[in-house]
Amino acid sequence: MSYVRNIFTTALFLTACVFLISLVYKPLQIPSLIEGEVDVYVNTVELKDRIIRVDIADTPEKREAGLSGRESLAQDEGMLFVFPEDGIYAFWMKDMRFSIDILWISHAGMVVELQKSVSPETYPATFVPSKDARYVLELPSGWIEAHIVEIGDIVHL
Repeated sequence: MSYVRNIFTTALFLTACVFLISLVYKPLQIPSLIEGEVDVYVNTVELKDRIIRVDIADTPEKREAGLSGRESLAQDEGMLFVFPEDGIYAFWMKDMRFSIDILWISHAGMVVELQKSVSPETYPATFVPSKDARYVLELPSGWIEAHIVEIGDIVHL
């Protein structure tokens, strides 16, 4: 009888542990691969009350490629470069086909530097912020002026 009680107690204990763990951890979110479905796991940032869909460049390979080779960005699209630590990160227009606006953003989400309408013809010149940044957001050319973005504005990442 005590053997059955031990098994029952152990099973009850394990069930309680699984239940508690399920309350703490979020389930893994896997985007749907079914054609035609909307991907609800799109990365976004918010700036000046506008939602911007962003591609994330968070590895050395993705940061090096950036937007090069793409034809354009829609007005609600951008690329967010994520760096492992604060620093002075220079950007250039190598292999770019269109002009962009560039925002350097602190670890707290504050715009610390900006460049408007940087054209592909500026290559090989580099654009460097005067302050440390953790993120860089590339947007369609004219976005900064159209939405009156200024140094000190907050980007909700």
